Amino acid sequence: MYFSIFNYPLKLEEIYNFSVSNNKTRIAADLAELVARNVIVKEGDYYLAVHNPGHIEKRIKGNQMAVDALVKARQKAAFISKFPFVEAVGVSGSLSKGYYDQDSDIDFFVITKPNKVWLCRTFLMLYKKIFLLNSRKYFCINYFMSSGSLEVQEKNRFTATEIKTLIPFHGKKAFEDFYRSNDWVSEIFAEFVPQLESVESIKKPLMVTACETIFNTKMGLLLDHSFKNITVGFWKMKFKQMAQEDFKVALKSNTEVSKHHPLNFQKKVIAALNEKYEEIRRNHNIELPKEYV
Repeated sequence: MYFSIFNYPLKLEEIYNFSVSNNKTRIAADLAELVARNVIVKEGDYYLAVHNPGHIEKRIKGNQMAVDALVKARQKAAFISKFPFVEAVGVSGSLSKGYYDQDSDIDFFVITKPNKVWLCRTFLMLYKKIFLLNSRKYFCINYFMSSGSLEVQEKNRFTATEIKTLIPFHGKKAFEDFYRSNDWVSEIFAEFVPQLESVESIKKPLMVTACETIFNTKMGLLLDHSFKNITVGFWKMKFKQMAQEDFKVALKSNTEVSKHHPLNFQKKVIAALNEKYEEIRRNHNIELPKEYV
């Protein structure tokens, strides 16, 4: 139901990996029963919420395009890791799930040193605006967390899926701490075991190290605080129509976190998922617990 929101059919192994159960035989039997009852559809190796072979074709093409996009993402991640105060960088969004098309961005998740979220963000945003002419196609950085506060507060199926599918590239120690701080994901996905063997450590150029030394002072703290106030003030003006409750989630902004998701995708996905649950209840008398942001 969750992946059907994105018209993304799943294979048995994927369903198993996103299940709270660790009994693959039981899962296969349950799927067979659901297919027999016409609750879901099976086409070849894929399971779908509704019969639409076009979704399978779209997925296969998107999987193929993701191979090249992931190479580009790895290169960009290596570049991002060299910026001041970056402790870790990985890829999230659709690409982290093995899908990419002409409308996709490459979304990066960045962990910074404590009390340097907004300073680090400003450096990266200035680079994007000046050298990339503000293009986000291959350089979409909309989620920063400080290594001093790595627990994701919104604990739901959306955030759990994003954490599970996140592809860490650089900053092994920071990612170890991140996954340890979010071990609650194992309550939703039984087989959640982060793979960090290939994650590289970050080595900063001498010039970047010198820059960090300069800003690792009271002046740096003041600048970080100032950049936060300026950015959040601009967001509040730009998105003044957004409800305060939504702003706190979609544009979460504090000393340790900077999130820029003005479309509030998390809320929309959770709402769409609950609608699908209700449809399943009406049509097949199957009760599924409601999800919350």
